[in-house]
Amino acid sequence: MNRILLAIALCSSATSLPAAAQAPMPKYGVTVTAEKDVDFATFTTYSWTQGQPSFDKTIDAQVTAAVDRELSALGMTKAASGPGDVLVAYYSLSRTDVNLKAKPDSSGLYPHYSVGTLVVALLDPASRRRLLRLRVDQPIDTQPDKLQAAIDSAVAALFAKYPTRQRK
Repeated sequence: MNRILLAIALCSSATSLPAAAQAPMPKYGVTVTAEKDVDFATFTTYSWTQGQPSFDKTIDAQVTAAVDRELSALGMTKAASGPGDVLVAYYSLSRTDVNLKAKPDSSGLYPHYSVGTLVVALLDPASRRRLLRLRVDQPIDTQPDKLQAAIDSAVAALFAKYPTRQRK
């Protein structure tokens, strides 16, 4: 929380910088990094390993359930014991972005909004080498009643780019 407040304070103080020194707005969306020598169609089982989960246990459970659903839709099952064909980990981060190109409000503050970053990684169980990294950055509505839909949408967007899926 202190980091978020510090980031907002720093971004608010950055408004006095000349326009050339201001950073452009970040791009949002999904990025995929896959190892080229891996046949993702051969993976049939997976097991979870530690990543950087959300500190909120409810959100952690929602992300894990959403990833489990997507892996199941790919034909993968959770290994009953021991490591599966791949290890799965997720990493989450939330931040506040400030739109320095927008017009400030009457108090001089620029619009800001919450952004979520979610990374799902598939790792080789023997070497822990990263085989696939799926990352999504997108503005999120942090209201509890809308967060589940945002998580489901983000995870579905990630797995829509899974290497064995046909792109639409």
